[in-house]
Amino acid sequence: MTTQQLIDQIKIKKSFLCIGLDVDLNKIPDFLLATEDPIFEFNKAIIDATHDLCVSYKPNTAFYEAYGIKGWQSLEKTINYINKNYPEIFTIADAKRGDIGNTSSMYARAFFNDLNFDSVTVAPYMGKDSVEPFLAFENKHTIMLALTSNEGAFDFQTKSIDGKELYKVVLATSKTWKNSQNLMYVVGATKAEYFTEIRKIVPDSFLLVPGVGAQGGSLSEVCQYGMNENVGLLINSSRGIIYASNGSDFAEKAREEALKLQQEMEVIMSLKSKV
Repeated sequence: MTTQQLIDQIKIKKSFLCIGLDVDLNKIPDFLLATEDPIFEFNKAIIDATHDLCVSYKPNTAFYEAYGIKGWQSLEKTINYINKNYPEIFTIADAKRGDIGNTSSMYARAFFNDLNFDSVTVAPYMGKDSVEPFLAFENKHTIMLALTSNEGAFDFQTKSIDGKELYKVVLATSKTWKNSQNLMYVVGATKAEYFTEIRKIVPDSFLLVPGVGAQGGSLSEVCQYGMNENVGLLINSSRGIIYASNGSDFAEKAREEALKLQQEMEVIMSLKSKV
């Protein structure tokens, strides 16, 4: 999927919602545990109930890898189901990979070629040669950790280096890498006050924003400081949507929660277009 295709979907659906498919077998409805593939059946129901309200799905691979080969097969079935039935959806492998060049090339092949995700999250700590192998794939997107929503983000990301915070150095440096036009960035919603500074460095890039909802981030604040003329945001919600109910109505309740966010996004987009 190209960036323009993603922008078009945001305009069509009046939504920039990304739904995280972080499946914990201890939290899904009990009746699904009797099926051959509970993880896939859960995902399928959520996807069928919400695909018209969101523009992206983001499985966190840890929730699949934890179940061994069966979990990986569930991930493969999930992404194949999305690609076949809802090809307009932007898919994100939340894998946070990043290693020396030849290893990163293999990670990139795994997610872009084998599983056919549109994008993958990466950690930039090892620098240029750990990220550029992902950027080499045409019409694929690399979503780099910039300023995360967890408490430990302040351990390193906001430390000053030669008078400039590390996350700003990471953002500015990444723009010099080959095929940097394929970069997006992870910026936590709990760091809304930082979005103005981030937009000075990457005004046109898409930002993947976790932390709205269960982690306490404010959608209105993120949009106030982080939106650009093409919206430029993918707001992720995981637990608040997929675990809205653990009964037989789980998909219906997930849709209700997704609809609340989509409607709020539609209002925000409408107000911005009038400015």
